[in-house]
Amino acid sequence: MSARKLLMGNEAIAYGAAEAGVKVACAYPGTPSSEVLETLAALSGAKGFYAEWSVNEKVALETAIGASYAGLRALAAMKQVGLNVAADPLMSLAYIGVDGGLVLVVADDPGPHSSQTEQDTRKFARFAKLPVLDPATPEEAFEMTGYAFELSESLGLPVILRPTTRTCHACQDIDLSRAVRPPHRQHSHFEKGSDKVIFPSLSARRHPWLNERQEIAGEKFEDSVFNNLIIAHNSKLGIIACGTGYNYVREALQLTGINASVLKIGTPYPLPGKPVLELFNHAERILVVEEQEPVVEEQVISLAWRNKSSAVICGKHDRLVPREGELNVDQVKSIISKFSFGEAVADNNKATQPPVLPLRTPVLCAGCPHRASFYIFKKAARGTDAVFSGDIGCYTLGAMPPLNAMDACLCMGASITIASGLYRAEPHRRQVAFLGDSTFFHTGVPGLINAVYNQADITLVILDNSTTAMTGYQPHPGTGRTAMGTSAKKIELAGLIKACGVEMVREVDPYDLQEAGKAASEAMNYPGPAVVIMKRICVNLAKKGLSSQINPEKCVDCGSCIEEFGCPAIGRKNGRPEILKNCTGCGVCAQICPAGAIEEVVKEDYES
Repeated sequence: MSARKLLMGNEAIAYGAAEAGVKVACAYPGTPSSEVLETLAALSGAKGFYAEWSVNEKVALETAIGASYAGLRALAAMKQVGLNVAADPLMSLAYIGVDGGLVLVVADDPGPHSSQTEQDTRKFARFAKLPVLDPATPEEAFEMTGYAFELSESLGLPVILRPTTRTCHACQDIDLSRAVRPPHRQHSHFEKGSDKVIFPSLSARRHPWLNERQEIAGEKFEDSVFNNLIIAHNSKLGIIACGTGYNYVREALQLTGINASVLKIGTPYPLPGKPVLELFNHAERILVVEEQEPVVEEQVISLAWRNKSSAVICGKHDRLVPREGELNVDQVKSIISKFSFGEAVADNNKATQPPVLPLRTPVLCAGCPHRASFYIFKKAARGTDAVFSGDIGCYTLGAMPPLNAMDACLCMGASITIASGLYRAEPHRRQVAFLGDSTFFHTGVPGLINAVYNQADITLVILDNSTTAMTGYQPHPGTGRTAMGTSAKKIELAGLIKACGVEMVREVDPYDLQEAGKAASEAMNYPGPAVVIMKRICVNLAKKGLSSQINPEKCVDCGSCIEEFGCPAIGRKNGRPEILKNCTGCGVCAQICPAGAIEEVVKEDYES
């Protein structure tokens, strides 16, 4: 292995974990965290550890916990909404503690770019009373990962590493020789008789211990290399910056020429008091720059109050720093100018702001089988006022025009349970729930069992494209392969669904509009829970040897192929419909065309 390597932030975390001696790594894919486990899986053979894509984040964390109980270093990775799924075991684990180091990588998504929420995991860490590390760069994420394992073992607690999207996906040349090496004492043995059973009496005994851990963690952070104070002796201004905010602050100060002391905080909870108190001695006014919630700011205000500091604290509470969205250099430059000189200078900066980029509407890929599935059920539901409950995945784009085939979407696995609840409110209205194959394994199964048990008259449509497409085509239990590339038992959806008690189950190809349409109508008219599996491999994983073309002599320009179906491979040229080069040859548009004007052709460069 070369001493230096160009790595993405998520790759850097994986390398940091591998070099630190991780033995079990588990995750469920979710942008912006997916590459952590993908990289670990690729490294697992050479480094001799186990890596898996778990069926959901709760399972991933609990598997990592089991390995930690036996003394091994373990890691679980997820995005911020995945932590909601894993919250139950995490909260109890804080009371029980760990044996081998356990690092929980939770990638936050300010913006948000690809998430349902903008939640701040640092708040969650404080709620769970667990230490959290906040890397500003990929290199720091690499170094923090190894440190997190050591910290976890010294405290007996899981440690949260919280990179954000910009850190996850930025690239940096990293010196791998600076990795934290694993201890020789790692063993694989679960000790019976230890306090691992979470009785209320144990929680009562351990809560004081957990609170004591907060103080010890804070003391360890006092002199951490991830916190750095640079004093400007000829300035009474101070700035405290966290995570990627530190990078923006450093660049903004260079651009504005403003002189201020800067404290970089890489350990936002518990807040290290010593460097903050040192900043109080040099600065009369202090600006706290952090994305999302005022986690550090609130602790700074509390510290100032307890120590009777007269320093004025600015940030989110006085609305100088926004609590929503990502920060950027121009924004931070304006914030620092306001903080330093007042509104006039900040207003002058408006002229330098870049123009607002045009909105680019997301769309399902050309030939995506999900588009055909939505089209089929919309056609089957005409005249019924059916409600379509959606879920989280590529197919959430079914809500976009012209399909407009999604009336509600909450979180992973909720389409089934939302439809069940709507049925209780309107029992005579047809309820149709959509979710993907990976999501069904994630959290869809309990909802389906609940619908069967409580006799909810709903139709479930499983969009089975044989992958976890939205996050990068990761495998799941229905694909027959593991994260490490080995063959595995393939869980057949139809058999699993029947085992849940569903009596009406149909598996069809969404590219076959006639047969799939019959199944859709049958399911929607079935009295009781019914499931239609729309099975067709993701178009980006399939061979694309066919294409389509429009015969201008037959085309009547009715617009059905464009206005009703909305495939991005169909556009207009000189006012007439045209098949574009990104056509994948799914053939669905040819079945829609009432004039039979769309014909199938073989691509010239195709080899079967």
